[in-house]
Amino acid sequence: MPRTAHPALGYAFTLAAAAIFAVNGTVSTLALQAGIPATNLTALRCTGAAITLVAVLAVVAPARLRITWREVPFLAVFGVVGVALTQFLYYVAIGRMPVGIALVFEMTAPVFIALYVWLVRREKVRSRLWLALLLSLSGLVLVAEVWQGGGSLNPVGVGAALIAALCLATYYLMGERGTVTRDPVALTCWSFVAAAVFWAIAAPWWSFDAGVLAEDVPLSLGSLELPLWVLVAWIVVLGAVVPFWLSIAALRHLPPTAAGLVATAEPVFASIVAWLWLEQVLSGWQVAGGVVVLTGIVLAQTARATPVPTVLPETPAALAS
Repeated sequence: MPRTAHPALGYAFTLAAAAIFAVNGTVSTLALQAGIPATNLTALRCTGAAITLVAVLAVVAPARLRITWREVPFLAVFGVVGVALTQFLYYVAIGRMPVGIALVFEMTAPVFIALYVWLVRREKVRSRLWLALLLSLSGLVLVAEVWQGGGSLNPVGVGAALIAALCLATYYLMGERGTVTRDPVALTCWSFVAAAVFWAIAAPWWSFDAGVLAEDVPLSLGSLELPLWVLVAWIVVLGAVVPFWLSIAALRHLPPTAAGLVATAEPVFASIVAWLWLEQVLSGWQVAGGVVVLTGIVLAQTARATPVPTVLPETPAALAS
């Protein structure tokens, strides 16, 4: 019996996932400010999510975890570039500039995707791509306020966010290919496993002082403090696993393009949360630039003339927060 689609439910799930990812950006910022390096925080998030997803699938659908040796190289690149490096670079970016601004830069991934499929795959794209590119570039100029002595943002943070956008674009493009032959849920699960293995080599767990996880961290909410391990647990469960499952649920009721358009609300949510929680205030030019960039992203999302297979990224249908 075919499943009945409920678009309103799909929109609700996508907005919920975007909101949770937005809050996670601020929680991650607090963890970084507490002194945990971006490499270790990324490793903890990837490893925790991998263990959780493998455990859930092992119980509810163990057959979906089966892979062949021929799939290993693809999954390795998919997980390392699309998950491990995207998340690491995002953490580098939010450690140096406001969360909302970092997401605006990272979410330009659809623009890079549209350019790639036009230049490399020779796919037909709609003329709106050029307007999307113009708006995105113009918006980023406003966001960076480049007229203020070469820019008001940290150059390392901007560079990390833009490279993260390229890594995220790679994740989407490889995801389109991978979902042709693989179960999307298992594909994402194995991408986290590959990311976890990568960080076990790049940032070995035995070199990390786990004792810092017991230290109390100020939450910037009055005098409230929590152990760092609570923040890390939040980042793993509510920063990765829960919104991922919301993303899957949403795509049962919405096409990927619609989900992607709704997910562009994430930088808006993230900016509001960071403003209320961390007092990260954006200038009027940065807000205006963010609106322009998001408009360009919306156009880029719909620029491809060829139907896009369902892709279940680590984020709803846009950025890796």
